[in-house]
Amino acid sequence: MRHSIPPAPEFGEPLPIQPVPAVLDFLARRRSGSAVNLTEPGPDAGQLADILTLSARVPDHGKLSPWRFVLLRGEAKAAYAAKLETLAQARDDAPKKTAALAKLKIPPLAIVVISSPQAGKIPEWEQVMSAGAVCTQMLLAASAMGFGANWITDWYAFDAEALGLLGLKDGERVAGFLYLGTSIEAPLERVRPDVAALTMEWTG
Repeated sequence: MRHSIPPAPEFGEPLPIQPVPAVLDFLARRRSGSAVNLTEPGPDAGQLADILTLSARVPDHGKLSPWRFVLLRGEAKAAYAAKLETLAQARDDAPKKTAALAKLKIPPLAIVVISSPQAGKIPEWEQVMSAGAVCTQMLLAASAMGFGANWITDWYAFDAEALGLLGLKDGERVAGFLYLGTSIEAPLERVRPDVAALTMEWTG
C-alpha cells in the first residue's frame, strides 16, 4: 500500500523541532542503489508527486526555487537515450560514453534536476548548493518510500549538445540525473569517510 505524506503545513504554521529517532536510523543505513539494478515498478503518479514535493523542502535563501525538474520515462526516455547514443558515437572514447548510457536506459524513471540560478542579491553559489540539496533530498525521499535511487552526473550532464536536447537555458546546469526504480538486489555497504580525520576545531 502506498504511503502518503502528510498535507503541507499552512504558511506560518508552527513546526516544532523534536527528535525523530527513526529518521536517524534510516540515515545511518541509507545506501544508493546501482542504476543498472533498478527496474519496474518505479514511483506511481502519487509517489512521484510526493517525491518532488519533499525534494523542494530544502534550504533556499531568498525563496527563489533556483532549480527545476525534467522527467524522463517510457518511450520519451528511450528516444532521448537514442539521441545521446548518436552523440556518443561522435565523441572521443565513444565505447565508454555509449556504455555509460546503460545507467539512463535501464531504470524506469529519471528525474533531471536543473540548477537555475537567478541574478540578484543571493549569491549564485548558494543557489547552486540549493540544487544539490534538492538532489540529496530526492534520494532520501525515494529511498524512504522503498525505491532504489541513484544520483549521477555522467558525460551527458556536461556535453553542450546533450544539454541542448533538454532545453537548458543560459546559466543553467544539470545538478544531477536521479534514477529511480525497484532494486533487484540489496546494495552493499561501501567504504565511508573517516569523519574524525576530516574534522578540526577552530581555536583562533
